[in-house]
Amino acid sequence: MSDRLAIPAAGTSNQPAISTVSDIAQARAVTSPCPDSKVVTTTAGTLLATAIIMAAFTLRPAVTSLASILGDVRTALGATAAWSSLIAAAPTICFGLAGFAAPWVDRKLGTTRALLAALTLIAAGLFARVAAGPSLLLIATFALCGGIAVCNVLLPVMIKEYFPNQVGRLTGLFSASLAFSASMGAATTPAVQNLGGWRVALGVWALPGILAIALWWNATRKLNVVKAEATQTPGEHRSLVRNAKAWYITIFFALQAGFSYTTMAWLSEVLTHTAGVDRTTAGIMFGITMLIGVPISLTVPAIAARQRNPYGWVVLLTAMSMIGTLGLMLAPATLTGLWLLFVGAGIGIFPLGVAFISIRTRTPADTVRMSAMAQSLGYLLAAIGPFLFGLLREMTGGFTASHIAVLGFLSLQMVFGTLAARPRFV
Repeated sequence: MSDRLAIPAAGTSNQPAISTVSDIAQARAVTSPCPDSKVVTTTAGTLLATAIIMAAFTLRPAVTSLASILGDVRTALGATAAWSSLIAAAPTICFGLAGFAAPWVDRKLGTTRALLAALTLIAAGLFARVAAGPSLLLIATFALCGGIAVCNVLLPVMIKEYFPNQVGRLTGLFSASLAFSASMGAATTPAVQNLGGWRVALGVWALPGILAIALWWNATRKLNVVKAEATQTPGEHRSLVRNAKAWYITIFFALQAGFSYTTMAWLSEVLTHTAGVDRTTAGIMFGITMLIGVPISLTVPAIAARQRNPYGWVVLLTAMSMIGTLGLMLAPATLTGLWLLFVGAGIGIFPLGVAFISIRTRTPADTVRMSAMAQSLGYLLAAIGPFLFGLLREMTGGFTASHIAVLGFLSLQMVFGTLAARPRFV
């Protein structure tokens, strides 16, 4: 059972008191599964929201920083093409495998302690992977991605449980922090590499992790979070394996994550080999591409949470991804900025994948199960994207076949995203 924040009982003469934010979420879910957003006014809530956003900031630079200079790191270490493909697929593989363990860790440690341990693993992994050769870098990358996986699953649960009336707004801030940090990792790492080498350029990203650890510890200490005894009802043990809605959300999550991580892993390589730009410029262009998703992340989840069926966003953003991919395939050196604008906007669909986990479940218990299913199975399936992209490139010597495969996956994304958006609950 996850940790809960003890707050003063709230009730009227005609309504029993409710003693935890989780109870509020469950009580409101019966009558209002998608409640209107309300502003957090307590200092405790503000501290926790800040810690969640900072924790989100640490999750993507570990991926995009390495992706932006992967070719140089491979050359410096004398690694193989297979090593590069495995590094590219490592995040989604780990997110999937470790995602299965997140609910178990949550039950054993409580949500806040599990997240603190995960953030510590991320920071340690970021330091360790620059200490030696290709083997340690690969092992440390898998380890820190395991920590990211736990955060991927449990941070949306924290939002649902502690901020039930602000799911859309806080999911937007959470997703914007992910997008902004991904952009920073991609844009600044090549420049830092030019000044201090690739080890410094990658190792410096452990510093935000240390700050996130300090903020998380301080926020949960001040919130006086206590581990509550399990109060599950028999219905809370139900499986989602036979739930069609759960599968729609999971497959949609897998497809959009596959596109996002394929882009993060290979866009710099595509630009340097097909658009004729140097690696530093490619890194900056990559960073700007990721930055485009920030305003979308800030607005779309909050709007979607209020819409009965936000399928229009799925169609629009997927279409943008398709246009950008077609442009990079057919005319990469012409109107490159325009194609990247479409790709960046398309990546902005990620917050919808996260938001559906919360707005299409009724209780925090369902959110834990849906988050674990979508992010474990989803990321495992998503790992096919970056690995297949690299494999097709090695087999054909170019990127055309890889782009065609991406377009096929995007077509499926539009279908399953539309099904996931339908106003039905898990």
